Amino acid sequence: MTIPNLITIFRLVLVPLVILAILQGAWGVAFAMFVIAGISDGADGYIARRFDMRSEFGAMIDPLADKALVISIFVTLALVGEIPVWIAVLVVFRDAMIVMAFMVAGQLTRPMKVRPLMISKVNTAVQIAYVALVLGLLALGIAAPRVETFMLWSVAVLTVITAGAYLVIWLRHMTR
Repeated sequence: MTIPNLITIFRLVLVPLVILAILQGAWGVAFAMFVIAGISDGADGYIARRFDMRSEFGAMIDPLADKALVISIFVTLALVGEIPVWIAVLVVFRDAMIVMAFMVAGQLTRPMKVRPLMISKVNTAVQIAYVALVLGLLALGIAAPRVETFMLWSVAVLTVITAGAYLVIWLRHMTR
């Protein structure tokens, strides 16, 4: 168990706490915990690279912790009516589709290596920026509808593009 892995586990522990804060309308607390989770994500990666503490466990758990946090926040913000339900459904569906594709490939003895696409990394960054914006605006009690709308549609477009890209990769892999 390395320091970066402990930091990642800490980020996983934050997930239900952020959800509870959102459900209680404690926007400042939710935003603060989200920022702490973001800082911990950067810190664990930096420490792992800088001090050669990379591990197979860390390579697997880190992106799962990120997805758990982002998906949970999308779903919870949609449930409390702060973001459109359709965007949460789209984000969750894309990730579920990718996981199912990898599972099907594995079950058919055609396992695929997990290699995130650059556009997928951009997509994740925009998703994180969007929920950070929503939580931050709620915490500060201000509105920025044009910025929110721009970010919402950026998430939607990138999510659809990356879902399509992964689908193409999976179909090519399965038809070889």
